[in-house]
Amino acid sequence: MVVFILEKVPASVRGELSRWLLELRPGVFVGKVSALVRDELWTFLIPKLKGGSAVLIYPTNNEQGFAFRSEGNPGRTLRDFEGLFLISIQ
Repeated sequence: MVVFILEKVPASVRGELSRWLLELRPGVFVGKVSALVRDELWTFLIPKLKGGSAVLIYPTNNEQGFAFRSEGNPGRTLRDFEGLFLISIQ
C-alpha cells in the first residue's frame, strides 16, 4: 500500500494520481501499486508541485515497517534518526 499526501498542488496533479490511487480526502491518495509505478508517480509529481508539498509513505522492511519521501514545505520535517523516523514541527 502507498499513501500520497499532497498540499497546494495543481488540480491536474490530483487528477493524474486519481488514475492510479483512490483520493480518500482532498489531497490524500491511497492504493496498492508496484514499486516501479510508485517511483514513476513520485518522479512525475515532483516537478509539478509548484510551491505545494508532497509526502509519500510506502511499506518497507525496517523497524517501523514503512519509509517515506517528502518534497516541499509541509510545515513539518520528517527525519531519519538512526533508522527511526521522527517529525519535527516548524
